[in-house]
Amino acid sequence: MGRVRLGFSPIIPTIASFLLAALWGLSVFAGWGLEAFCAGGEAPSDCSRRLGAVSTVSGLFAVLAACCTAGGWLVPRARRDLGVFAWVMGAAVAAWVVAVGVLFVGGLLAK
Repeated sequence: MGRVRLGFSPIIPTIASFLLAALWGLSVFAGWGLEAFCAGGEAPSDCSRRLGAVSTVSGLFAVLAACCTAGGWLVPRARRDLGVFAWVMGAAVAAWVVAVGVLFVGGLLAK
């Protein structure tokens, strides 16, 4: 089977994965999500509890995304075959987008 040529550098989806991971991590662990969705209005403990449940669901997608990102770079076959690498890294970026999206939509609903 021939090699697949990508029209872009493989570092681009890697950087996208790391940036989305940083956004997700800061939203969940550094309090950005609490500040964005639970500031003002009702009791912070109720909103915080609901946002915690949303973070747990979002975390499932984040774990999948982190595994895909690591797999893309750690599995020797993926590094050799750019088609496999592109597929794995594309799945990682998509999973990060879903994780951040679930966190955002869930945060809006938690308000």
